[in-house]
Amino acid sequence: MPKVTKEDALLYHSRGRKGKVEVIPTKPYGTQYDLSLAYTPGVAYPCLEIEKNPEDVYSYTAKGNLVGVISNGTAVLGLGDIGAMAGKPVMEGKGLLFKVFADVDVFDIEINEKDPEKLIRICAAIAPTFGGINLEDIKSPECFEVETRLKEMLDIPVFHDDQHGTAIISGAGLLNALEITGKKIGEIKLVVCGAGAAAISCSRLYISLGVRKENITMVDSKGVINRKRKDLNKFKQEFITDRDIDTLAQAVKGADMFLGLSAADMMTKEMLASMAKNPIVFAMANPNPEISFEDAMSTRNDLIFATGRSDYPNQINNVLGFPYIFRGALDVRASTINEEMKLAASKALAQLTKEPVPASVLRAYNLSELTFGKEYIIPKPVDTRLISCIAPAVARAAMESGVAKFPITDWDEYKKSLDKRLNVHIKNIAHCGDL
Repeated sequence: MPKVTKEDALLYHSRGRKGKVEVIPTKPYGTQYDLSLAYTPGVAYPCLEIEKNPEDVYSYTAKGNLVGVISNGTAVLGLGDIGAMAGKPVMEGKGLLFKVFADVDVFDIEINEKDPEKLIRICAAIAPTFGGINLEDIKSPECFEVETRLKEMLDIPVFHDDQHGTAIISGAGLLNALEITGKKIGEIKLVVCGAGAAAISCSRLYISLGVRKENITMVDSKGVINRKRKDLNKFKQEFITDRDIDTLAQAVKGADMFLGLSAADMMTKEMLASMAKNPIVFAMANPNPEISFEDAMSTRNDLIFATGRSDYPNQINNVLGFPYIFRGALDVRASTINEEMKLAASKALAQLTKEPVPASVLRAYNLSELTFGKEYIIPKPVDTRLISCIAPAVARAAMESGVAKFPITDWDEYKKSLDKRLNVHIKNIAHCGDL
Protein backbone atom coordinates (compact mmCIF):
# COMPACT_ATOMS: atom_id res chain seq x y z
CA MET A 1 0.00 0.00 0.00
CA PRO A 2 1.50 3.39 -0.99
CA LYS A 3 2.16 5.81 1.84
CA VAL A 4 -0.63 8.38 2.18
CA THR A 5 0.76 11.87 1.71
CA LYS A 6 -0.76 15.22 2.60
CA GLU A 7 -0.66 16.27 -1.04
CA ASP A 8 -2.46 13.15 -2.28
CA ALA A 9 -5.13 13.38 0.44
CA LEU A 10 -5.88 17.05 -0.23
CA LEU A 11 -6.03 16.43 -3.97
CA TYR A 12 -8.37 13.45 -3.49
CA HIS A 13 -10.85 15.55 -1.50
CA SER A 14 -10.66 18.67 -3.66
CA ARG A 15 -10.33 17.56 -7.29
CA GLY A 16 -13.36 17.73 -9.55
CA ARG A 17 -16.59 17.99 -7.61
CA LYS A 18 -15.55 19.00 -4.09
CA GLY A 19 -15.95 16.54 -1.22
CA LYS A 20 -16.91 12.87 -1.43
CA VAL A 21 -20.72 12.65 -1.57
CA GLU A 22 -23.65 14.06 -3.55
CA VAL A 23 -27.44 13.80 -3.67
CA ILE A 24 -29.01 12.38 -6.82
CA PRO A 25 -32.70 12.09 -7.84
CA THR A 26 -34.37 8.67 -7.70
CA LYS A 27 -37.51 9.56 -9.68
CA PRO A 28 -38.09 10.82 -13.25
CA TYR A 29 -37.71 14.58 -13.66
CA GLY A 30 -37.49 15.05 -17.44
CA THR A 31 -40.94 16.53 -18.06
CA GLN A 32 -43.14 19.25 -16.60
CA TYR A 33 -45.53 16.53 -15.43
CA ASP A 34 -42.69 14.75 -13.60
CA LEU A 35 -41.84 17.98 -11.81
CA SER A 36 -45.49 18.53 -10.91
CA LEU A 37 -45.55 15.10 -9.29
CA ALA A 38 -42.24 15.65 -7.52
CA TYR A 39 -43.20 19.01 -6.12
CA THR A 40 -46.34 21.13 -6.28
CA PRO A 41 -49.16 20.24 -6.68
CA GLY A 42 -48.58 16.45 -6.62
CA VAL A 43 -46.41 16.36 -3.52
CA ALA A 44 -49.40 17.40 -1.38
CA TYR A 45 -50.94 13.93 -1.67
CA PRO A 46 -48.16 11.96 0.08
CA CYS A 47 -47.93 14.77 2.66
CA LEU A 48 -51.59 14.28 3.56
CA GLU A 49 -51.21 10.49 3.67
CA ILE A 50 -48.31 10.81 6.09
CA GLU A 51 -50.31 13.25 8.21
CA LYS A 52 -53.04 10.60 8.54
CA ASN A 53 -50.62 7.72 9.11
CA PRO A 54 -47.04 8.66 10.09
CA GLU A 55 -45.73 5.18 9.17
CA ASP A 56 -46.51 6.01 5.53
CA VAL A 57 -43.40 8.20 5.59
CA TYR A 58 -41.48 4.98 4.88
CA SER A 59 -43.55 4.42 1.72
CA TYR A 60 -43.38 7.92 0.28
CA THR A 61 -39.96 9.26 1.31
CA ALA A 62 -36.32 8.19 1.59
CA LYS A 63 -36.45 8.08 5.41
CA GLY A 64 -36.24 4.27 5.58
CA ASN A 65 -32.84 4.16 3.88
CA LEU A 66 -31.42 7.40 5.25
CA VAL A 67 -28.96 7.65 8.14
CA GLY A 68 -27.79 10.86 9.75
CA VAL A 69 -24.07 10.82 10.53
CA ILE A 70 -23.99 13.43 13.29
CA SER A 71 -20.96 14.91 15.06
CA ASN A 72 -19.97 17.98 17.03
CA GLY A 73 -16.28 17.48 16.18
CA THR A 74 -15.06 17.09 19.76
CA ALA A 75 -13.16 13.81 19.25
CA VAL A 76 -12.30 13.51 15.57
CA LEU A 77 -10.16 10.44 14.80
CA GLY A 78 -6.87 10.96 16.65
CA LEU A 79 -7.05 14.72 16.13
CA GLY A 80 -9.13 15.59 19.19
CA ASP A 81 -11.46 18.58 19.49
CA ILE A 82 -10.95 20.22 16.09
CA GLY A 83 -14.50 21.52 15.74
CA ALA A 84 -17.59 20.56 13.80
CA MET A 85 -16.55 22.04 10.47
CA ALA A 86 -13.08 20.52 10.52
CA GLY A 87 -14.66 17.12 11.18
CA LYS A 88 -16.84 17.30 8.06
CA PRO A 89 -14.42 15.39 5.79
CA VAL A 90 -14.63 12.45 8.21
CA MET A 91 -18.43 12.51 8.24
CA GLU A 92 -18.54 12.66 4.43
CA GLY A 93 -16.15 9.70 4.39
CA LYS A 94 -18.49 7.78 6.67
CA GLY A 95 -21.28 8.53 4.22
CA LEU A 96 -19.21 7.16 1.36
CA LEU A 97 -18.56 3.92 3.24
CA PHE A 98 -22.24 3.50 4.16
CA LYS A 99 -23.22 3.84 0.50
CA VAL A 100 -20.46 1.76 -1.05
CA PHE A 101 -20.65 -1.17 1.35
CA ALA A 102 -24.36 -1.36 2.17
CA ASP A 103 -26.26 1.02 -0.14
CA VAL A 104 -27.34 3.16 2.82
CA ASP A 105 -27.86 6.86 2.05
CA VAL A 106 -26.40 9.46 4.40
CA PHE A 107 -26.75 13.12 5.24
CA ASP A 108 -23.75 14.21 7.28
CA ILE A 109 -24.73 16.76 9.93
CA GLU A 110 -22.04 18.76 11.72
CA ILE A 111 -23.41 20.55 14.79
CA ASN A 112 -21.47 23.39 16.38
CA GLU A 113 -22.57 22.60 19.93
CA LYS A 114 -20.53 21.18 22.81
CA ASP A 115 -23.19 21.33 25.51
CA PRO A 116 -24.54 17.75 25.72
CA GLU A 117 -28.05 18.84 26.68
CA LYS A 118 -28.34 21.22 23.75
CA LEU A 119 -26.79 18.66 21.41
CA ILE A 120 -29.37 16.09 22.48
CA ARG A 121 -32.22 18.52 21.83
CA ILE A 122 -30.89 19.40 18.37
CA CYS A 123 -30.49 15.74 17.37
CA ALA A 124 -33.97 14.89 18.63
CA ALA A 125 -35.47 17.82 16.73
CA ILE A 126 -34.04 16.74 13.38
CA ALA A 127 -34.63 13.00 13.92
CA PRO A 128 -37.83 12.86 11.81
CA THR A 129 -35.60 13.17 8.74
CA PHE A 130 -33.84 9.88 9.35
CA GLY A 131 -34.40 6.15 9.60
CA GLY A 132 -31.37 5.95 11.92
CA ILE A 133 -28.68 8.11 13.52
CA ASN A 134 -24.96 7.29 13.58
CA LEU A 135 -23.31 9.45 16.24
CA GLU A 136 -19.67 10.06 15.44
CA ASP A 137 -16.60 11.61 17.02
CA ILE A 138 -18.27 12.97 20.16
CA LYS A 139 -15.89 12.99 23.10
CA SER A 140 -16.19 10.86 26.22
CA PRO A 141 -17.89 10.90 28.67
CA GLU A 142 -20.50 13.17 27.04
CA CYS A 143 -21.04 10.63 24.24
CA PHE A 144 -22.57 8.14 26.69
CA GLU A 145 -25.17 10.62 27.88
CA VAL A 146 -25.98 11.81 24.35
CA GLU A 147 -26.53 8.30 23.03
CA THR A 148 -28.44 7.03 26.08
CA ARG A 149 -30.84 9.97 26.13
CA LEU A 150 -31.49 9.88 22.39
CA LYS A 151 -32.20 6.16 22.50
CA GLU A 152 -34.78 6.84 25.20
CA MET A 153 -36.37 9.69 23.25
CA LEU A 154 -36.46 8.29 19.71
CA ASP A 155 -37.98 5.24 18.01
CA ILE A 156 -35.22 4.87 15.41
CA PRO A 157 -31.77 3.27 15.82
CA VAL A 158 -29.21 5.54 17.50
CA PHE A 159 -25.69 4.13 17.41
CA HIS A 160 -22.41 5.72 18.52
CA ASP A 161 -20.02 3.85 16.26
CA ASP A 162 -16.86 4.91 18.08
CA GLN A 163 -18.17 2.89 21.03
CA HIS A 164 -20.09 -0.03 19.65
CA GLY A 165 -18.47 -0.56 16.27
CA THR A 166 -15.08 -1.15 17.84
CA ALA A 167 -16.66 -3.41 20.46
CA ILE A 168 -18.52 -5.53 17.92
CA ILE A 169 -15.59 -6.03 15.56
CA SER A 170 -13.01 -6.66 18.29
CA GLY A 171 -15.51 -8.95 20.02
CA ALA A 172 -15.58 -11.14 16.94
CA GLY A 173 -11.78 -11.17 16.91
CA LEU A 174 -11.74 -12.12 20.59
CA LEU A 175 -14.09 -15.07 20.05
CA ASN A 176 -11.88 -16.41 17.27
CA ALA A 177 -8.62 -15.76 19.11
CA LEU A 178 -9.92 -17.71 22.11
CA GLU A 179 -10.91 -20.61 19.88
CA ILE A 180 -7.41 -20.70 18.38
CA THR A 181 -5.63 -20.52 21.74
CA GLY A 182 -8.03 -22.89 23.47
CA LYS A 183 -8.70 -20.43 26.28
CA LYS A 184 -12.13 -20.09 27.90
CA ILE A 185 -13.75 -16.68 27.81
CA GLY A 186 -14.92 -16.93 31.41
CA GLU A 187 -11.37 -17.51 32.64
CA ILE A 188 -9.24 -14.99 30.75
CA LYS A 189 -7.63 -12.05 32.52
CA LEU A 190 -8.14 -8.90 30.43
CA VAL A 191 -6.24 -5.62 30.62
CA VAL A 192 -7.86 -2.64 28.93
CA CYS A 193 -5.44 0.21 28.19
CA GLY A 194 -7.63 3.28 27.80
CA ALA A 195 -10.86 4.30 29.49
CA GLY A 196 -12.71 6.29 26.85
CA ALA A 197 -15.87 5.50 24.92
CA ALA A 198 -14.47 2.58 22.93
CA ALA A 199 -12.69 1.02 25.91
CA ILE A 200 -15.78 1.09 28.12
CA SER A 201 -18.08 -0.20 25.38
CA CYS A 202 -15.68 -3.00 24.44
CA SER A 203 -15.48 -4.05 28.07
CA ARG A 204 -19.26 -4.07 28.38
CA LEU A 205 -19.72 -6.14 25.23
CA TYR A 206 -16.99 -8.58 26.28
CA ILE A 207 -18.87 -9.12 29.53
CA SER A 208 -21.99 -9.90 27.50
CA LEU A 209 -19.90 -12.41 25.52
CA GLY A 210 -18.76 -14.11 28.73
CA VAL A 211 -15.73 -12.28 30.16
CA ARG A 212 -16.05 -11.98 33.93
CA LYS A 213 -16.10 -8.38 35.12
CA GLU A 214 -13.80 -9.14 38.05
CA ASN A 215 -11.18 -10.34 35.55
CA ILE A 216 -10.99 -6.95 33.81
CA THR A 217 -8.36 -4.39 34.79
CA MET A 218 -8.77 -0.99 33.15
CA VAL A 219 -5.95 1.54 32.97
CA ASP A 220 -6.24 5.22 32.03
CA SER A 221 -3.61 7.94 31.66
CA LYS A 222 -3.24 8.16 35.46
CA GLY A 223 -2.87 4.43 36.09
CA VAL A 224 -5.01 1.50 37.12
CA ILE A 225 -8.65 2.26 37.89
CA ASN A 226 -8.73 0.99 41.45
CA ARG A 227 -10.33 1.82 44.79
CA LYS A 228 -7.55 4.27 45.70
CA ARG A 229 -8.63 6.62 42.93
CA LYS A 230 -10.89 9.55 43.83
CA ASP A 231 -10.95 11.16 40.38
CA LEU A 232 -13.16 8.69 38.51
CA ASN A 233 -16.34 9.57 36.63
CA LYS A 234 -19.33 7.24 36.89
CA PHE A 235 -18.37 5.36 33.74
CA LYS A 236 -14.86 4.56 34.95
CA GLN A 237 -16.23 3.62 38.36
CA GLU A 238 -18.06 0.77 36.64
CA PHE A 239 -14.67 -0.90 36.12
CA ILE A 240 -12.90 -0.37 39.44
CA THR A 241 -10.68 -3.35 40.22
CA ASP A 242 -10.01 -4.80 43.66
CA ARG A 243 -6.44 -5.65 42.62
CA ASP A 244 -3.81 -3.80 44.68
CA ILE A 245 -1.85 -2.54 41.68
CA ASP A 246 -1.29 0.91 40.15
CA THR A 247 0.59 0.63 36.85
CA LEU A 248 0.03 -0.86 33.41
CA ALA A 249 3.19 -2.96 33.82
CA GLN A 250 1.74 -4.53 36.96
CA ALA A 251 -1.62 -5.07 35.31
CA VAL A 252 -0.35 -6.94 32.23
CA LYS A 253 1.81 -9.38 34.16
CA GLY A 254 0.19 -12.79 33.67
CA ALA A 255 -2.69 -11.34 31.64
CA ASP A 256 -4.23 -13.34 28.81
CA MET A 257 -5.33 -10.35 26.75
CA PHE A 258 -4.26 -6.75 26.22
CA LEU A 259 -6.84 -4.46 24.64
CA GLY A 260 -5.29 -1.14 23.60
CA LEU A 261 -7.51 1.84 22.91
CA SER A 262 -5.18 4.57 24.05
CA ALA A 263 -2.00 5.94 22.47
CA ALA A 264 1.14 4.83 20.69
CA ASP A 265 3.93 3.01 22.53
CA MET A 266 2.05 2.45 25.79
CA MET A 267 3.15 -1.20 25.90
CA THR A 268 6.82 -2.15 26.11
CA LYS A 269 8.43 -5.37 24.95
CA GLU A 270 9.05 -6.21 28.61
CA MET A 271 5.34 -5.87 29.38
CA LEU A 272 4.44 -8.17 26.50
CA ALA A 273 7.02 -10.72 27.64
CA SER A 274 5.37 -10.81 31.08
CA MET A 275 1.96 -11.84 29.78
CA ALA A 276 0.56 -15.37 30.02
CA LYS A 277 1.20 -18.11 27.47
CA ASN A 278 -0.45 -17.57 24.06
CA PRO A 279 -1.42 -13.97 24.75
CA ILE A 280 -3.94 -12.00 22.71
CA VAL A 281 -2.93 -8.41 21.95
CA PHE A 282 -5.28 -6.00 20.23
CA ALA A 283 -3.22 -2.79 19.95
CA MET A 284 -5.66 -0.43 18.25
CA ALA A 285 -4.34 3.08 18.78
CA ASN A 286 -4.21 4.85 15.41
CA PRO A 287 -2.19 5.51 13.43
CA ASN A 288 0.49 3.92 15.63
CA PRO A 289 -0.47 1.08 17.98
CA GLU A 290 0.39 0.70 21.67
CA ILE A 291 3.22 -1.64 20.61
CA SER A 292 4.47 -1.92 17.06
CA PHE A 293 3.94 -5.07 15.04
CA GLU A 294 7.70 -5.46 14.69
CA ASP A 295 8.37 -5.16 18.43
CA ALA A 296 5.54 -7.54 19.27
CA MET A 297 6.60 -10.20 16.80
CA SER A 298 10.25 -10.00 17.87
CA THR A 299 9.25 -10.43 21.52
CA ARG A 300 6.94 -13.45 21.29
CA ASN A 301 6.01 -16.02 18.67
CA ASP A 302 3.03 -17.43 20.55
CA LEU A 303 0.80 -14.37 20.44
CA ILE A 304 -2.20 -13.34 18.35
CA PHE A 305 -1.76 -9.71 17.35
CA ALA A 306 -4.26 -7.27 15.85
CA THR A 307 -4.24 -3.55 15.11
CA GLY A 308 -6.46 -1.02 13.38
CA ARG A 309 -4.05 -0.81 10.44
CA SER A 310 -4.45 -2.29 6.98
CA ASP A 311 -0.74 -3.00 6.48
CA TYR A 312 -0.62 -5.76 9.13
CA PRO A 313 -2.65 -8.95 9.61
CA ASN A 314 -5.89 -8.83 11.61
CA GLN A 315 -7.10 -5.31 10.95
CA ILE A 316 -9.94 -4.43 13.33
CA ASN A 317 -11.83 -1.89 11.27
CA ASN A 318 -15.29 -0.49 12.02
CA VAL A 319 -16.24 -0.68 8.35
CA LEU A 320 -16.71 -4.41 8.99
CA GLY A 321 -19.71 -3.50 11.11
CA PHE A 322 -21.62 -0.24 10.90
CA PRO A 323 -22.81 -0.39 7.24
CA TYR A 324 -24.29 -3.86 7.67
CA ILE A 325 -25.61 -3.30 11.20
CA PHE A 326 -27.60 -0.31 10.00
CA ARG A 327 -28.62 -2.20 6.85
CA GLY A 328 -30.21 -4.96 8.94
CA ALA A 329 -31.74 -2.50 11.41
CA LEU A 330 -33.24 -0.31 8.68
CA ASP A 331 -34.63 -3.26 6.74
CA VAL A 332 -36.82 -4.34 9.67
CA ARG A 333 -37.48 -0.75 10.82
CA ALA A 334 -35.90 -1.49 14.18
CA SER A 335 -36.70 1.02 16.91
CA THR A 336 -33.20 0.64 18.38
CA ILE A 337 -29.92 -1.26 18.07
CA ASN A 338 -29.88 -3.35 21.23
CA GLU A 339 -27.44 -5.71 22.89
CA GLU A 340 -28.92 -8.74 21.12
CA MET A 341 -28.30 -7.14 17.72
CA LYS A 342 -24.72 -6.22 18.61
CA LEU A 343 -23.93 -9.73 19.85
CA ALA A 344 -25.49 -11.22 16.72
CA ALA A 345 -23.22 -9.06 14.57
CA SER A 346 -20.11 -10.14 16.51
CA LYS A 347 -20.97 -13.82 16.27
CA ALA A 348 -21.84 -13.65 12.57
CA LEU A 349 -18.56 -11.89 11.85
CA ALA A 350 -16.62 -14.47 13.84
CA GLN A 351 -18.31 -17.32 11.97
CA LEU A 352 -17.65 -15.81 8.54
CA THR A 353 -13.90 -15.84 9.24
CA LYS A 354 -13.96 -19.63 9.34
CA GLU A 355 -15.43 -20.01 5.87
CA PRO A 356 -13.33 -20.28 2.67
CA VAL A 357 -12.07 -16.88 1.53
CA PRO A 358 -13.27 -15.78 -1.93
CA ALA A 359 -10.74 -15.37 -4.72
CA SER A 360 -11.71 -11.68 -5.06
CA VAL A 361 -10.46 -11.00 -1.53
CA LEU A 362 -7.18 -12.81 -2.18
CA ARG A 363 -6.65 -10.76 -5.34
CA ALA A 364 -7.40 -7.50 -3.55
CA TYR A 365 -4.66 -8.23 -1.00
CA ASN A 366 -2.29 -9.98 -3.42
CA LEU A 367 -2.45 -13.22 -1.42
CA SER A 368 -2.36 -16.81 -2.63
CA GLU A 369 -4.30 -18.14 0.37
CA LEU A 370 -5.91 -17.01 3.59
CA THR A 371 -7.32 -19.38 6.18
CA PHE A 372 -8.65 -19.12 9.72
CA GLY A 373 -5.74 -18.91 12.13
CA LYS A 374 -3.46 -16.59 14.10
CA GLU A 375 -3.04 -14.19 11.18
CA TYR A 376 -6.68 -14.29 10.09
CA ILE A 377 -9.11 -13.89 12.99
CA ILE A 378 -11.36 -11.32 11.32
CA PRO A 379 -12.63 -10.96 7.72
CA LYS A 380 -11.12 -8.43 5.35
CA PRO A 381 -13.14 -5.23 4.76
CA VAL A 382 -13.51 -5.98 1.01
CA ASP A 383 -15.20 -9.34 1.59
CA THR A 384 -18.47 -8.98 -0.33
CA ARG A 385 -20.13 -11.67 1.83
CA LEU A 386 -20.26 -9.31 4.80
CA ILE A 387 -23.57 -7.75 3.82
CA SER A 388 -25.42 -11.06 3.44
CA CYS A 389 -23.80 -12.38 6.63
CA ILE A 390 -24.20 -9.53 9.12
CA ALA A 391 -27.35 -7.70 7.98
CA PRO A 392 -29.60 -10.80 8.24
CA ALA A 393 -28.11 -11.70 11.63
CA VAL A 394 -28.87 -8.20 12.93
CA ALA A 395 -32.35 -8.17 11.39
CA ARG A 396 -33.18 -11.57 12.88
CA ALA A 397 -31.95 -10.49 16.32
CA ALA A 398 -34.10 -7.37 16.10
CA MET A 399 -37.13 -9.50 15.32
CA GLU A 400 -36.42 -12.04 18.06
CA SER A 401 -35.85 -9.30 20.66
CA GLY A 402 -39.10 -7.53 19.76
CA VAL A 403 -37.78 -4.25 18.34
CA ALA A 404 -38.56 -4.85 14.63
CA LYS A 405 -41.61 -3.06 13.24
CA PHE A 406 -41.37 -4.58 9.74
CA PRO A 407 -40.42 -8.28 10.10
CA ILE A 408 -38.81 -10.22 7.25
CA THR A 409 -40.72 -13.32 6.16
CA ASP A 410 -38.66 -14.58 3.20
CA TRP A 411 -35.01 -14.79 4.19
CA ASP A 412 -33.81 -16.20 0.87
CA GLU A 413 -35.39 -13.29 -0.96
CA TYR A 414 -33.95 -10.86 1.55
CA LYS A 415 -30.41 -12.14 1.00
CA LYS A 416 -30.91 -11.84 -2.77
CA SER A 417 -31.99 -8.23 -2.29
CA LEU A 418 -28.82 -7.55 -0.31
CA ASP A 419 -26.65 -8.96 -3.09
CA LYS A 420 -28.45 -6.69 -5.56
CA ARG A 421 -27.71 -3.66 -3.41
CA LEU A 422 -24.05 -4.61 -3.35
CA ASN A 423 -23.86 -5.16 -7.10
CA VAL A 424 -24.30 -1.44 -7.66
CA HIS A 425 -20.90 -0.76 -6.13
CA ILE A 426 -19.10 -4.09 -6.42
CA LYS A 427 -16.53 -2.87 -8.97
CA ASN A 428 -15.40 -0.12 -6.60
CA ILE A 429 -15.25 -2.49 -3.63
CA ALA A 430 -13.22 -5.07 -5.53
CA HIS A 431 -10.41 -2.55 -5.97
CA CYS A 432 -10.18 -1.12 -2.44
CA GLY A 433 -8.00 -3.78 -0.85
CA ASP A 434 -5.90 -1.09 0.83
CA LEU A 435 -8.77 0.06 3.07
